[in-house]
Amino acid sequence: MQTSYFLPFIETKVETMRSQIIVLFSSLWLIWAGNSLVFGQEKTQEEWFDFMPETGNRERNSEIDLRFLNESFAGENGSIRAKNGKFVQGANDEPIRFWAVNGPPLELQGDDLKACARNLAQYGVNLVRFHSAVFDNNGEPDAKKIQRAHEIVAAMKAEGIYTHFSIYFPLWFTPSSNLEWLEGYDGKQHPFAALMFNPKFQDKYREWLKALLVTKNPLTGKALKDEPAVFGIEIQNEDSFFFWTFDEKNIPDAQLRILEKQFGDWLISKYQSLPAVAKRWSSPGLSRDNIQEGRMAFRPLWAIANERTIRDRDTAQFLFETQTKFYTETYSFLKSNGFQGLIHASNWATASPEVLGPLEKMSYASCDFVDRHGYFECSLKGENSAWSIRPEHTFIDRSALRFDPDTLGKPKQFVHPVMDPEYNSKPSMISETTFTRPNRYRSEAPLYFACYGALQDTDCIVHFAFDGDQWSVKPNYWMQPWTLATPSMMGQFPASALLYRRGLVSTGKTVASVKLNTKELLNLRGTPLPQDASFDELRLQNVQQDDQKGGASRTTSQRLDPLLHYVGRSQVLFSNDPPTVSLTALGEFIDRKAQTVRSITGELKLNYQKGSLIIDSPRAQGVSGNLSAIGKVELSDISIQSPLDLAHIIVVPLDDKPLATADRILLQVMTEERSTGFATESLADGTVRILELGQNPWQVKSIAGKLAFRRQDAKQLKVKRLSLGGQVVAEHGMSDSIDLDPTTLYYLISKD
Repeated sequence: MQTSYFLPFIETKVETMRSQIIVLFSSLWLIWAGNSLVFGQEKTQEEWFDFMPETGNRERNSEIDLRFLNESFAGENGSIRAKNGKFVQGANDEPIRFWAVNGPPLELQGDDLKACARNLAQYGVNLVRFHSAVFDNNGEPDAKKIQRAHEIVAAMKAEGIYTHFSIYFPLWFTPSSNLEWLEGYDGKQHPFAALMFNPKFQDKYREWLKALLVTKNPLTGKALKDEPAVFGIEIQNEDSFFFWTFDEKNIPDAQLRILEKQFGDWLISKYQSLPAVAKRWSSPGLSRDNIQEGRMAFRPLWAIANERTIRDRDTAQFLFETQTKFYTETYSFLKSNGFQGLIHASNWATASPEVLGPLEKMSYASCDFVDRHGYFECSLKGENSAWSIRPEHTFIDRSALRFDPDTLGKPKQFVHPVMDPEYNSKPSMISETTFTRPNRYRSEAPLYFACYGALQDTDCIVHFAFDGDQWSVKPNYWMQPWTLATPSMMGQFPASALLYRRGLVSTGKTVASVKLNTKELLNLRGTPLPQDASFDELRLQNVQQDDQKGGASRTTSQRLDPLLHYVGRSQVLFSNDPPTVSLTALGEFIDRKAQTVRSITGELKLNYQKGSLIIDSPRAQGVSGNLSAIGKVELSDISIQSPLDLAHIIVVPLDDKPLATADRILLQVMTEERSTGFATESLADGTVRILELGQNPWQVKSIAGKLAFRRQDAKQLKVKRLSLGGQVVAEHGMSDSIDLDPTTLYYLISKD
């Protein structure tokens, strides 16, 4: 769960001077060391180069500028709608995918905000998630914040970027003791779950929504409810009756009494009286049960998910219906006030992905699309490590391509946020995701998300978090685990965004179709395809044999192999019909002995033993991960080799033609990142301890490798090195033999 706030960047003159001095002496030392990088030659000293893109010359011609992918202005082709499981443009029903960021930084205004929007469009972004409150500390609508929302929508719209609003997160609000509409708080607690059952709180919340959407922009006279550039509204962020925060200790007595009374009334409507309920349950009561006042209490979520008594099943049904009722009523409120955009419920995990998870997803199905959050983390440990990186913190270098576990010494762990079932034929968004730092394998992320997002036809991937637009190591006064403007993340956006948005990797066929009976779900029978459920190698031994065969005879009590998400698409339907599971035979695609998974399209091959991903489609070819372990790779139109154990080399057409005939091609390369002066030590338990956080600028590990095109005209295709901003800086030979430059991330390959 993220707990960050976007705060202004603070950097003193003393820190700036210190950074400059350190960078100067580091550069002088590297010159003295003289260890030039030569492909095929063993190095005794790792080399790194500074990553310092020019941020003030964005209007210069850039070969990696993806602004052309966006509309002339957001909403040019109408409001975005949900249709047949996809996001489509309202005027022409053209499907659209969103490569998005959480942002922009809230301190940016005026020309700086416009320049930020231009920069985001250049890197392939076509949606921002405005993740910020529009209310003040007393819970009243804040006119300045609403004006700020208008300014962001206008700046993004001009660059073809849509805006999605996320305006409420319980951690943003600590109700004071004098709020008549939210009693029982003391200015220290957050109102977990209260919004879903407290009518007075719901009325106040709807004031926030109405103020945001109905207030007219004084410059344009237009309200956001009528603005096609507004993609949608998120009802609430990271809260649920089915997550661990739903607990007596998190809900004041005055609020808990409201919910307990609602539960009592619900039970009376089902069993006629509370004494009849107690008889039906035939189980010990709870200390907060009060039949005289008509209140019944709640057992802990662990007990509900695991013991599943009659009381637990009634409780789950009541919580599901209450949560769904809140979402459907809020949906109706927004539409009745003229909101033209999309609406989704929430995005949170549950205390039990197998049992409670499908109830959460089923409550979301009452809205336009289904959203979720997911992070690939590096087990950062230490004081305040949930939201910051500090000296003395420990972490592990963890590869997603190898399915490394989050705890050292454990078996491979087959769970990842990229695994994305489609629910009830609705579009799918992941509105917060990233690989957290300082994991050296963080550079796996952009291509990983792009390739498997395209394979599974994920409709929107929102990278967390664009908290600074100056490529700063510390865009805020602390070092964050999820900063996005870094070499390994946004530095790889050009090819990754192009691949994902244009579908340069094909969408796979549906390999798993699961129909779940709603009554059985409410009776806590669970799902065979749980979202975000950790599933390691040892547990997989129980399912792999049946899944290799496939067929339609499986039952919903049998867990499905999570590796199916790397083969093709999956879908889950909630229905009143009997439950069924239809599964493509996976034996052709999953080789457990070799530890490989091949996509049903044949375009992606993951080797999770060696930690490498091979991409071979007509319009995207490359290799990601441990290139030294797999040697020379022969793809359809190119060959690649590198001695590096962590590198990402991808070739994509800029003109959308097959690589065999494309006239303009982008070659993008990345290794790994670190901040200047970042220092660690390895500990006996295998973890890594941070000694120095480092400072600006970011650095990239030097590149080594060879690439060759096999087209008939390969010797006529010119290769040009590009700057970090995408401008041509030098000729680099012909495409039939390319020795990668140690400090070049982008190349243009063309006939001119």
